[in-house]
Amino acid sequence: METPIRNIADLTLDTWTQGSLYGGSDTSFGALLRLKGLGISYNEVQPGKSGCPFHNHHVEDEMFIVLEGTGTYRFGADSHPIKAGDVLGAPAGGTETAHQLINTGATVLRYYGISTKAATEVCEYPDSGKVLTASRPGGLEAGKVRHMHRAGAESIDYWDGEPGA
Repeated sequence: METPIRNIADLTLDTWTQGSLYGGSDTSFGALLRLKGLGISYNEVQPGKSGCPFHNHHVEDEMFIVLEGTGTYRFGADSHPIKAGDVLGAPAGGTETAHQLINTGATVLRYYGISTKAATEVCEYPDSGKVLTASRPGGLEAGKVRHMHRAGAESIDYWDGEPGA
């Protein structure tokens, strides 16, 4: 049986960019630890970038642990400075719990993202007015049913309308 221990230095990161604001190097590795109801990712975000759009979850809670760097945590209507050692909460809820980490510092922002994993989830994207509905018995990555839309619109691309995308 494989060991339930991982070292971040041994993880293989996926590096990506989307437009001028989004990009990072990251990997989800909860499954490697044999976790079924808890997701965990390791994330590296370059200065001036964010790893995701401003969004909120209706079902899943998230927590972020800042390992290195500085940035800004958009949460609801407010923005907060963050630094290494900070632990950030993003409870499920409406737009008042929408959140986004942005690297506003001069060095790489490194953090863990930890979340509960629900079989069904709804996410809203307040900056672009999008809504994601997903039903995934195997977790979000499995993507059994995934529909991104705006009220009155057909299915749209994930990055549609995001600033800097």
